[in-house]
Amino acid sequence: MFQKITLIILLLAIVSCKKAESPEKDKIKAADWLIGKWENVTPQGTLTETWSKVNDSTFQGSSYFIKGKDTIHFETIKLQQKGEILTYNATVKGQNNDEPVAFELTASTEKGLVFENPKHDYPQKISYTKDANNTLTAEISGKLQGKLSSEKFVMVKK
Repeated sequence: MFQKITLIILLLAIVSCKKAESPEKDKIKAADWLIGKWENVTPQGTLTETWSKVNDSTFQGSSYFIKGKDTIHFETIKLQQKGEILTYNATVKGQNNDEPVAFELTASTEKGLVFENPKHDYPQKISYTKDANNTLTAEISGKLQGKLSSEKFVMVKK
């Protein structure tokens, strides 16, 4: 009997001392599927988006569109978890004085992430959806010059 009680107490001590996973790490874990290189090659050019894990609370990304030998669009992205808030910070070369614009996570599922910033000129919403066959759909949307607008970019994991 004494051995059973000692064993139970020991197990309870081990379980209670185990460090609980912080909500911070749980939220960003929902975006783990973004990590890697994604690409869409079209006659208009090549869109590439690359994501890597910096640490348990930060992912670093870059997105660029190349047409021929010209880089038409380039941005860096930092997906960062602070407390309970997951933020998508996009810095687009030549826009907003090269300062990042923050979009806060508003919806998250096993296969999708939605970030929004209603105060931004365009886009106000950025979403990522994990599709079948190692594909990813990135969509930007919102009001552009007073009219609803959206653009979808389908990419394949490389």
